[in-house]
Amino acid sequence: RRRPLVRAVDGVTFRVAPGEIVGFLGPNGAGKSTTLKMLTGLLVPTSGHVTVAGRIPWRERRAHVATIGAVFGQRTSLWWDLPVIESFDLLRYIYRIPAERYRANLDTFRDLLDLDAFLQTPVRSLSLGQRMRADFAAAMLHDPTVLFLDEPTIGLDVVAKERVRRFIRHLNAERGTTVLLTTHDLADVERLCHRVLIIDGGRLLYDGNLAELQRRFGGRRELV
Repeated sequence: RRRPLVRAVDGVTFRVAPGEIVGFLGPNGAGKSTTLKMLTGLLVPTSGHVTVAGRIPWRERRAHVATIGAVFGQRTSLWWDLPVIESFDLLRYIYRIPAERYRANLDTFRDLLDLDAFLQTPVRSLSLGQRMRADFAAAMLHDPTVLFLDEPTIGLDVVAKERVRRFIRHLNAERGTTVLLTTHDLADVERLCHRVLIIDGGRLLYDGNLAELQRRFGGRRELV
């Protein structure tokens, strides 16, 4: 057998300032999720340097995950057979969230994400939109300063998508949360991001202002 070497991420370099919401775009297989997994500490790169808030994610894993949140559209961080509220309570103990702060965050998220209707429902019985809203709340209970989102609105209806976008805007405006967002839905980018990164074949092709990207590439169509 011959095994070709595939560089999932090849020389990608960028910085994200505190408080930014950055869109991370590209086709399937471009390297977006691999990059996010390195930034969260799930994968160890074969070369290069990665730091998030001054920490190397895979070397200082415990300290790192205490300051970040992550939502992966295809996976849940909740316990499948438990009611949503019990998953939240477990996370409170895992992250050692003070009781007063936990109650304040939960009250805020219940209102913003309209969680009350399914807090007592087992996660396995939730619709996709309900599960994603619960996952967003779970990711933010411990007040992370950086939030990684990997296609968080995939498969959601229009109402659920708008509720999620409103929640992200609130976190950024009220708490200064830094957000790195991968998505195939350009409406997410247009409503949330001023800056975008475009990756393809593991290489970074564009890093700049969304308005400039639209001006340069968005005004023409070619019909063949």
